[in-house]
Amino acid sequence: MAESRVHLSKSEPTAYKALDAFSREVGRIARENGVDDRLKELVLLHCSQLNGCAYCARIHSDRGLAAGITYDDLAQLPVWRESGVFSARERAALELAEAYTFIHRDGIPDDVYDRVGAVLSEKEYLGVSWLAISINAFNRVVVAGRYAVPPRAADVATAPASS
Repeated sequence: MAESRVHLSKSEPTAYKALDAFSREVGRIARENGVDDRLKELVLLHCSQLNGCAYCARIHSDRGLAAGITYDDLAQLPVWRESGVFSARERAALELAEAYTFIHRDGIPDDVYDRVGAVLSEKEYLGVSWLAISINAFNRVVVAGRYAVPPRAADVATAPASS
């Protein structure tokens, strides 16, 4: 991706600052509605993966590790439906996050709404929903601008050893 693109956040910093302020408010809403940091980062990371946003995926992988997400969780996240490592609450949040990310297909289908609502409280549903809305906006800014994600030299030292 050597092609240079308009860097939206640098070209219009006031809009980006407003998006950042929105994101911080959404974080507060999620926290106050019972969404812990681990669940928040799972949602933000998964939406970023679905949108193909390597920049945000790196940020939320790092933050997720700090919030208690394990390397196994990271490896299983793209295949969460087939994996047994996530709780019912996390699975509901991931399903809702996917519905928001692909909202152009079917909106939030009734079966998803009912399934998620049977697990998450209304407040948790609100928190996860706003997180998905916020990160999807960030992903669009970053993907459109093709923000660079160069390799980190420290990754070799921090990767788990193979057996």
